[in-house]
Amino acid sequence: MRDFLQHLGLYTDLYELTMAQGYFLSGRAELPAVFEYFFRSNPFGGGYVVFAGLSDLLEALLELRFSQEDLEYLRAHGFREEFLQYLSTFRFRGSIWSVSEGEVVFPREPLVRIEGGLLETQLLETLVLNLLNFASLIATKAARIRWVAGKRFVADFGLRRAQGWGGVLASKAAYIGGVDATSNVVAGMLYGIPITGTQAHSWIQSFEDELEAFRTFARIYPDRCVLLVDTYNTLRSGIPNAIQVAKELEAQGYRLLGVRIDSGDLATLSKQARALLDEAGLHYVKIFTSNQLDEYVIRSLLEQGAPVDGFGVGTRLVTAYDCPALDGVYKLVECAGRPTLKVSDDFTKVLLPGRKQLLRYRAADGSFAADGIALESESEPPQELYHPYFPLQRIAVDGLSPEPLLHCFVHNGELCRPIPTPAESRSYAAERLAALPAPHKRFENPHIYPVGISAQLKELRDRLVQEALRL
Repeated sequence: MRDFLQHLGLYTDLYELTMAQGYFLSGRAELPAVFEYFFRSNPFGGGYVVFAGLSDLLEALLELRFSQEDLEYLRAHGFREEFLQYLSTFRFRGSIWSVSEGEVVFPREPLVRIEGGLLETQLLETLVLNLLNFASLIATKAARIRWVAGKRFVADFGLRRAQGWGGVLASKAAYIGGVDATSNVVAGMLYGIPITGTQAHSWIQSFEDELEAFRTFARIYPDRCVLLVDTYNTLRSGIPNAIQVAKELEAQGYRLLGVRIDSGDLATLSKQARALLDEAGLHYVKIFTSNQLDEYVIRSLLEQGAPVDGFGVGTRLVTAYDCPALDGVYKLVECAGRPTLKVSDDFTKVLLPGRKQLLRYRAADGSFAADGIALESESEPPQELYHPYFPLQRIAVDGLSPEPLLHCFVHNGELCRPIPTPAESRSYAAERLAALPAPHKRFENPHIYPVGISAQLKELRDRLVQEALRL
């Protein structure tokens, strides 16, 4: 298969290139423009999103080119020679402001601001949405699983059920969101994620009997042996055979690391397996479970008192099973120095115009209290915020110190801030999630995190709406 990443210039929708050629031919290509990325609603019925995908976006933008093969393809589809000549030397020369990867964010907040010429900033729309929407969705799912699992081991087992090559980015995003390891070897190599994995049922089926399969595996991997015990009968053969192998390993100076249960009533089986292992003096042997797990199944297992030490989560993590897409959008908020907006009959879809900064206000104990959206030109941070759509609702933030969340990562086409590693983003996400009060993290009816706009931004938005309506 040919590597589509060699054709990043074409990693877009046709109408982006159609508009780009239109801007070029009409002399509007270099008009200064500002686009912003945000999402409209939290996924999974939750109370937050873990922002991810920034590192992938930055790397892609720095490599974005149009090869001769790309240009030939566009030529065959009717694009004009003068536009193709322009694309032959295309490089992103603009600037990118973004919240940090791993940041905890909320609906309608400006998370990425892209500044530059109208043509180049327009061309990035599909790439921005493709990378940020997907990674943020998976990182958020992982964070929910991490939260309910507590300090228990969580591994990503999802590559085989992922959407094609997206499985690699899914494993990276899941790691940022909080999983401890992945079964995905290429993601482990590329992103420095710890890898994990033992055996499948086919290993055991390939032997004459289960005990021989266990013994052979333990002989080859005595220092990291985890045995899959549900191929035939978990309690009658799997666990008894595992106990026998564990004793043989002890005699050789090793310890059986754990057993994994992949089917059946996981709560009941894990309890009975724990009892059998403890009775045999194998208190140190850990119990791992897998099989269609997600945050709700894990919560149920723990509520039932299942003595599970770790979880392998696959399909429902990397496919974001119960919410297949994040509704992120990329909108023009300023053009030629003029703030712009889109008006809608649905007032919640009216854009917040202009170049903006996102501020986070923290309580005295360091926990997140509220976020404010203000115009970048405001000389002082607002001490009172307005609800974006219900002006009578206000958020008092006087006395709280705001933290600017948007930072410059690319200036005039050059990287000016290091691209974060997955480990750095994972650590940052854990730190920020710890500062988010628990009511915002609960699964059912999470408390809505307060996000408001400054008085100056409100006045600008309301004035532009009235002008648009007069037109």
